Amino acid sequence: MGTVTLGVSIAVPEPYGSFLQRKRAGFGDPAAHGIPTHITLLPPTEVQADALPAIERHLAGVAAASRPFPLRLQGTDTFRPLSPVVYVKVTEGAAGCTALQARVRAASGPCARELQFPYHPHVTVAHGIDEDAMDRARAELADFSATWTIAGFALYQQGADAVWRLEREYPFGPQAPSVPRQAADLSRPPAPSC
Repeated sequence: MGTVTLGVSIAVPEPYGSFLQRKRAGFGDPAAHGIPTHITLLPPTEVQADALPAIERHLAGVAAASRPFPLRLQGTDTFRPLSPVVYVKVTEGAAGCTALQARVRAASGPCARELQFPYHPHVTVAHGIDEDAMDRARAELADFSATWTIAGFALYQQGADAVWRLEREYPFGPQAPSVPRQAADLSRPPAPSC
């Protein structure tokens, strides 16, 4: 059956998500249109395609055991020089994101994996572009602020065209069923990656 590349993330809602995606594209980041605005829970991970049912059951269990929590994005920072990334900071809800990603990547589950860097919830707004553009991204979004309540996360799959597409949404709570992507809905925004 081959392999697929998956990611799990919290989508940044509208109008913030499309605003930050447009800004990212405006800074010259070529990946902007293939990656919806998000907070990563599981970075791009290659898995066997036949592992998908177990992964979906695991994610449904994580979502069922989770409860909504408040999140605030405010200001910018960078991972430079360690990594060429400028991001919007998570100033409230970071502990909730950290706990959630730990459950998604639990050593006993099908999404277990080590991370290249310690987990740090954030929203990437520039990645791997020239230094002047990175500085501009950091300055232009320094006053950005958004607040909402996180009520679920989603599974995305990266296509051969490098575009991330929504596969299934996982609302929080024991009675909320996961919602698969509708086959006829090809207009869904792409999805996560760092």
